[in-house]
Amino acid sequence: MTAPEHMPVDAGQCARGDAALARAFQFLGKRWNAAVLGSLSAGPAGFRELSRSIEGISDSVLSNRLVSLAETGLISRTVDAGPPVTVAYALTDRGRALMPALEQISRWADEHLPC
Repeated sequence: MTAPEHMPVDAGQCARGDAALARAFQFLGKRWNAAVLGSLSAGPAGFRELSRSIEGISDSVLSNRLVSLAETGLISRTVDAGPPVTVAYALTDRGRALMPALEQISRWADEHLPC
């Protein structure tokens, strides 16, 4: 149900909502972040697997994005001492909670944005 046109709008509440959306897209709109998250939605992966699955990303950029996503708490980094030593990246609960929104944005783009 929407508010009638004559009801006052709480500008502070709108600004907070806009600020949250701006923060989300400032982070998610950073090139490759969504691609990395999308790749990890299929399950944990190592650096090489991710590098191969995301066409066009350089190793240095992938490394940077993995650090950033881990610092934000969207992915985890697990080191297995081996031998050989292996590192796996996976979505955290926080990262998995974001997947439905990213999937919806992807569907919207398929329907409304030209290729």
